[in-house]
Amino acid sequence: MALALYSTLFRLLLPLFALRLLIRSRRAPAYRQRMAERLGFSQPVTGKPLWIHAVSVGEVIAISPLVEKLLLAKPNTPLLITTMTPTGAAQVRQRFGDRVSHRYAPWDSPGAVKRFLNKHRPRAGLIVETELWPNLLNTARKHNVPLLLANARLSAKSLRGYQHFSSLTEIALGALTHLCAQHQTDAERFIELGLPNEKISVDGSIKFDLSIPDEMIELGDSWRTALGSDRPVLIAASTHKGEDEIALKAWQSLKQAYPAVALILVPRHPERFDSVTQLAQGYSDACERRSCGQLPNQQTEIWIGDSLGEMLAYFAAADIAFVGGSFSGTGGHNPLEPAALGLPILMGPSRYNFQSISNELEYEGALFAVEDSAHLATLTGELINDSKGVGEAGLRVVERNRGALERLYKRVERHLL
Repeated sequence: MALALYSTLFRLLLPLFALRLLIRSRRAPAYRQRMAERLGFSQPVTGKPLWIHAVSVGEVIAISPLVEKLLLAKPNTPLLITTMTPTGAAQVRQRFGDRVSHRYAPWDSPGAVKRFLNKHRPRAGLIVETELWPNLLNTARKHNVPLLLANARLSAKSLRGYQHFSSLTEIALGALTHLCAQHQTDAERFIELGLPNEKISVDGSIKFDLSIPDEMIELGDSWRTALGSDRPVLIAASTHKGEDEIALKAWQSLKQAYPAVALILVPRHPERFDSVTQLAQGYSDACERRSCGQLPNQQTEIWIGDSLGEMLAYFAAADIAFVGGSFSGTGGHNPLEPAALGLPILMGPSRYNFQSISNELEYEGALFAVEDSAHLATLTGELINDSKGVGEAGLRVVERNRGALERLYKRVERHLL
C-alpha cells in the first residue's frame, strides 16, 4: 500500500521534476540534455552489463578505483555507470571515456524504472553510498538483479528521516543482497532500520583508497608555479551559497598580515560560477577565472576554479584547504582529498556526511573546526606558519585506513559476478 501511494505521488510530481531541471538549465545547460533518460528511454547497453550507480561527482570519484580494477580484471564484463547530475556524468566521461557506458538514472517512478531495467538488462547492480530508491531497488529485485550497497553510510539525521517512512525503507532494504558499511555505527543504524545482520559487513570507506593521478599533480604544480611558489595559497573548495563570502572575508583579513596570500575559490555547482565571480570581483580587481584559458600569475589574488573534474589539481596548487558544504548545513564535502595531498583542512560545523572521517582527522590534528570567517582567517594564518606536521598527520590517517577497496572487490566477486 505504501509503495503504491509513493508511486502515485511520484508520477504526479514528474512534471515538477522536469520543470526544475529546465530552470537549472538556464545557468547549466547540461541539465536539459538527455532528459528522456530520466524516464528510462535510452539506448541499451548490450551484453548484460554490471550496473554501477553513483549519484554525483563525489560518488564517482569514490568508486573510480573499483571501476579501474574491474576494467582490468573483468575486461569482458561491460560496465554501465548511472549518475543523477551532469557534473557526475562529466566526471565519468573524463575518467573513463568510452571504456564504460553512461546513462542518467531513471526517476523513481515504476514506468521509468521498468523501461531502464528492460532496456539494459543488468546482470547485477552496485549502488554507491545511500541511494535507497524504493521502486528502483524493488523492481531490480523482481528482475532478479542482485544488488550490493557499497561504501554505505547513514548519519543519525538520515536514520531519523528513513524511520519516518519505515514501510518504504523496509521495501528498499529488503531488495539488497548485501550492504558494505563504512563503519560499525553505520552498520548498527542500518540494523535499526531492519536490515538483517547477515546481510551487513563493515568494510571501511573506499574513499581512503583514493589515488591521485599524476596528471592532476602536474597540473596543480603548473598552476602553483604560475601563481608564485613562495606565496601562501588558501583554497575554498566545493563552496555553497553563503560560503563564498566566508572565504572571501577570511582572505581579505589575511591580507593584512600576509599581503601576497592568494585564494583559489571553487564553487560546488557550475550554475553559480558567474555569480561567484561577480562576488569575488567586489573584493579584488585581480580576480581571474580558470575558464579564460590563461594561467594565473603572481598578480592574481583570487582565482575562480570554474571547471569540472579538476578539484584534485586545485588542491595540489594550494597550501591550506577550507572544505565547503560545512557552513551551508549540507553536511560537508570530502576532506580526504586534501588530506591525501598533505594539506591541513578547515571545516565548518556541518560535517555529518563525513562525521567519522572528519572526527579521525581532527583527533590526529589534521583537521580544524572553524566557527566563522574571522576564525577561518585566524587558523589559516597560524597554519601558514606551521603546516608541515599537520599535513603529515592527514597523510598518516589516509594510509592507515587503506584497504576497503580490496575488501569491496571481494564482495563484488562473491555477490555480483
